[in-house]
Amino acid sequence: MNNKEWKRWLFWFSFAVAAIVVYKTIDSVEEIFTAIGKFFDLLMPFLMAFLVAYILHIPCRGIEKKFKSAKFKPLSKHARGLSVLLVYIITILVIFVSFKFILPSVSSSIMDLANNIPNYYNNAIDFLNNLDEDSLLYKLNIKEYVGMLQDIRIEKEIIKWINLENISSYIQGIVGATNLVFDAFVTIVVSIYMLLERSDIKSFLGNLSKAMFDKKTNDTIAKYYNKTNEIFYTFFTSQLIDVFIVGIITSIAMSLMNVKYSVLLGFLIGTFNIIPYFGAIVAVIIAIIITMFTGGFVKAAWVALVVIILQQIDANIINPRILGTSLHLSPILVIFAVTMGGAYFGPLGMFLGVPVCALLKLILVDFINYQNNKKTMANDEN
Repeated sequence: MNNKEWKRWLFWFSFAVAAIVVYKTIDSVEEIFTAIGKFFDLLMPFLMAFLVAYILHIPCRGIEKKFKSAKFKPLSKHARGLSVLLVYIITILVIFVSFKFILPSVSSSIMDLANNIPNYYNNAIDFLNNLDEDSLLYKLNIKEYVGMLQDIRIEKEIIKWINLENISSYIQGIVGATNLVFDAFVTIVVSIYMLLERSDIKSFLGNLSKAMFDKKTNDTIAKYYNKTNEIFYTFFTSQLIDVFIVGIITSIAMSLMNVKYSVLLGFLIGTFNIIPYFGAIVAVIIAIIITMFTGGFVKAAWVALVVIILQQIDANIINPRILGTSLHLSPILVIFAVTMGGAYFGPLGMFLGVPVCALLKLILVDFINYQNNKKTMANDEN
């Protein structure tokens, strides 16, 4: 058999093997996705540990610097370990305070709201059925929509979904699950080791990048790594802090106005504030509707006014102070990022859309500047 025949035989043999591999892959696609899903389930505690370590990294670093500059030698000698310990103690205390004081109030409000939904619904139906013929709502044929609601029996649907016994059993089942406890334990332990060994991890990744790429590429990777870290960390931490500040301020303001479910509504508004523009609008609408049912139109109007004022204060004073360095995104880009992120990746995409958009904008601006400078230099040479 000559060389040409060997090549032809080898080609057809390789083609047959490739066809079998493709067929087996397509035939076993469900098993492949199942295996990938199991792999990501196993990987999830480590990803969560990375996220926890990422969030706690900056406070750990700041406290470690303070400890290292201390004159007390045992403190400076064990600065890293003590800083990690102190940050975790503070974190546990914050979680404890939240569960001790905030969560019970929110939980009781949710339970009370769920129990009273049928009454609020019936009151709304009675109000709409008794509308005056000269009113705007009557002219908008609101009674047709009332009839549709009565046919659907929305209160039964809501009660079916918001069943306290079911929710309680779900929560008990989740909390009692061995896998969840194990994953939480792994997350905490791995995040602690990541914080303790962060210098070694960073050094390893830096050396790996140097070994794989030339100096120019490595410098570019390092530049965008630092920029990405700055954008995402600043955005995450500022939004989380903003949630608590807005939630507390709004809850206090609503409590002073004797608004029912003030703590629940306050932290609902604070949590929805994570999503720029859309989150604030949705939260205000929900707060107004609930207050309208529980306190009437006048109180709902006051709630709308106070919340809008507080959100303007947050948007123009509180959030920029927390954020520090702005992401330099126009409102159009922010709305586009939130819309696209939500359309393709749901609530998580709405939250991550803004920092991702800021990073893409940075890369695009750098590319445009590079191309323009390149053309300018070429024109100067000519």
